[in-house]
Amino acid sequence: MHIPDGFLSTPVLVATNAAALVTVGFAIKKASEELDESQIPLMGVTAAFIFAAQMLNFPIVGGTSGHVLGGLLAALLLGPNAGMVVMTVVLIVQSLLFNDGGILALGANIFNMAFIGSWCCYWVYRWLAKISKSETVSVAISAWLSVVLGAVICALELALSGAVPLVVVVASMAAIHALIGIGEALVTVAAFAFLKRTKPELVRG
Repeated sequence: MHIPDGFLSTPVLVATNAAALVTVGFAIKKASEELDESQIPLMGVTAAFIFAAQMLNFPIVGGTSGHVLGGLLAALLLGPNAGMVVMTVVLIVQSLLFNDGGILALGANIFNMAFIGSWCCYWVYRWLAKISKSETVSVAISAWLSVVLGAVICALELALSGAVPLVVVVASMAAIHALIGIGEALVTVAAFAFLKRTKPELVRG
């Protein structure tokens, strides 16, 4: 889902980078108001965990592989705003140090995985938790959606840039990431349940 440089057109790059700047700026402002200094170390630990988890790939089908995104888990632990900030930091480090996602396309990757995958899907979780009365089901569905929705937005950006036909890229990205999302849901549910049982004071979201 990490878009390299050279795949997005200039208008899409401008739009996604602008969207990333606005959303990340808002998240930083709100997170600074919501968190106290004692919670800063938790942000660092969460970022390190997500960074390490994203380095571990698991096989899917046809030779493809996927990895945990971790966006919803970050939001559940830290709240949606701090969770988005953590995801942004992870994506910046991956882009600059490991060439995982382009520098020019950084805004698109932040928008897809930090804003859609973390911030937006946190509120999906909150809504589902109210109507389903099952926290586990709400976490699982929201974690799955965090991967699938991010992939679909990524596909739309590629299609708008003329890189790949719309029908082809949306269908292929959605199908593969629907499978990856199952792994995301399992990991998120397990990690969230473990932390709620052992360290409930860490769960802010």
